[in-house]
Amino acid sequence: MLRVIILSLFCIATLISSATTITESIPTDYANDALTNLHTAKGKFSLYLDKSEGIILDWPNELSQPTDSFFVKFDSKLYEFITDKGLTFKNLNAGDYKISWGKATDGNDIVKAKSFRLKVFNKTPFFKHEAIVLALLLGLLALVFYTNSLPSCAKFYKFVPALLLCYFLPAILNSAGIINGQDSQLYYVSSRFLLPASLVLLCLSIDLKGILNLGPKALIMFFAATLGVVVGGPLALWIVGSFAPDALGGDSANALWRGLSTVAGSWIGGGANQTALKEIADCPEGLFSNMILVDVALANVWMAFLLFGAGMDKKINKFLKADNSAVDALQTRVENYQASISRTPSLKDLMIIFGVAFLAVGVAHWGANFLSPWIGGGISDMKASGFGIAQYISSFGSGFFWLIVISTAIGVTLSFTKMRSYEGAGASKVGSLFIYILVATIGMKININDFLENSQILTMLLVGAIWMLVHITILLLTAKIIRAPFFFVAVGSQANIGGAASAPVVASAFSPALAPVGVLLAVMGYAVGTLAAVVCMELMHAVS
Repeated sequence: MLRVIILSLFCIATLISSATTITESIPTDYANDALTNLHTAKGKFSLYLDKSEGIILDWPNELSQPTDSFFVKFDSKLYEFITDKGLTFKNLNAGDYKISWGKATDGNDIVKAKSFRLKVFNKTPFFKHEAIVLALLLGLLALVFYTNSLPSCAKFYKFVPALLLCYFLPAILNSAGIINGQDSQLYYVSSRFLLPASLVLLCLSIDLKGILNLGPKALIMFFAATLGVVVGGPLALWIVGSFAPDALGGDSANALWRGLSTVAGSWIGGGANQTALKEIADCPEGLFSNMILVDVALANVWMAFLLFGAGMDKKINKFLKADNSAVDALQTRVENYQASISRTPSLKDLMIIFGVAFLAVGVAHWGANFLSPWIGGGISDMKASGFGIAQYISSFGSGFFWLIVISTAIGVTLSFTKMRSYEGAGASKVGSLFIYILVATIGMKININDFLENSQILTMLLVGAIWMLVHITILLLTAKIIRAPFFFVAVGSQANIGGAASAPVVASAFSPALAPVGVLLAVMGYAVGTLAAVVCMELMHAVS
């Protein structure tokens, strides 16, 4: 007990001593990271505490008289000043802050506020230049793929999936202070440009007729896996919330459902949809980093079970009383399709693939910029009118949501045209390349130290484990009822949980010729992943 009291007093003393102070100052000597003027400050700024102990905000020259009062909101606290001097912010802690200011207030908010975001870090990374950071990320991806192809590394990659390394090697660089993923723009570029381009190219290979030809059992197992994710999330959250309601977070910025929504996007579609849900659910970076670890840990444990089960699929099929002849026919059909479209890509092919992909990205941005304010304004009007349903459809006012939806729709539409033939020239490979770059930029935002120090991690893992058990239970019950082969169970599940990066791995564990089937179903997951994950998100939001 004495130790607990001493520790509590120490924490209180630390908080008091490190509390941010805002004082008047004459900004005659600016630090390198200081901001010069409240009037011109906008967007995002970064501060490294090993270079500067604080920031200086110059006199807000939009005020008419020095005797006028103005208000500053910092870290959810409101301050009033009457001064003709600047303001000095000291004793800042590492974290994300929003600084707003204006001349009038309404309750705890500032009327007609101007604002910017401030990111504070403890230490300057060894490499800050974006070109060097990108070079390191691409070098790591090349290293992973090269070693994955070596026979001497086969045993290692049998237990440690390549996708896991693509997350964690950049995370190690970030955690060690070599790079700073939080202060890099590479993730923004990847998520806004490479991500929608990858969706177009991955959906380009969708053969809806071919999917139907796989037979109803394949589609049933795919959608059973999707249902398991959509239902499992809110059910797991409800179970944990029944004995730990405080852990859910309600509607706060760090509410658990926001982070779990990104897991839903990943487990139904893949990394692309996970990124989409991060933006739609407004998930904070810290929570998102932890959720990536939960996602990757649980998904890869389940993937290991599927790879193990592939080696004993005859026994499992006997238990399920399934007929495997459909899989044999499927294998022949895939081999014939693969041979009919495969060709060595020419420079013209690559130019067309890249040109069409990024032209679609431009159209998607244009459409999102039009639809987002229009639909978002309608939702805001519904909220003002007291329609309760408005809060559950607020995601549809997100510009990023429409960017993803339009990109996916363009890709699916192009799959009905001659553009589909460019799958034989490597369209999905280019799309996968973009996804892996995105995965690396997501990984470099992970700080393993924060993960280990987070007191909520056990709760997150518990919710995730229950969630996965619900998914598996629905899968096996469905397979038992319809007597589906284990191949459909494994690929249907991994097309959801793992996406295009790992579904072909599981499929090829049954037969290398069946790997494209994993891609085909996983791409279908990309097509429905965002919408299904939004449904799951809203259900979890309601449970919270």
